[in-house]
Amino acid sequence: MALPVLTDVQRADALKKAAAVRRERGELLAQLKAGELPLTVLLEREDSVVGKVRVRRLLESLPGIGSVRAGQLLADLGISESRRVQGLGPAQRARLLGQFPHQS
Repeated sequence: MALPVLTDVQRADALKKAAAVRRERGELLAQLKAGELPLTVLLEREDSVVGKVRVRRLLESLPGIGSVRAGQLLADLGISESRRVQGLGPAQRARLLGQFPHQS
């Protein structure tokens, strides 16, 4: 599938929109890391800002969870390394939240 041809104005608007989404996503993950935002609240959001985050990155944003532990959790929960939050099924979400009852 070929990419659409964009004018300079359309391209600039798209870049601004992408930057705003990345900034919002970064702020949300920083709040999660700081313990200001519970994991349940973040997972309840059904927008593309949170939905496009890989589950591994979400786990690594939790306090006390690093790269190795995030990989172990994904393996234990049966969640693919490439899975995004929007692709989690109800059972996977429940198992994920069950691992972090203090994040509710």
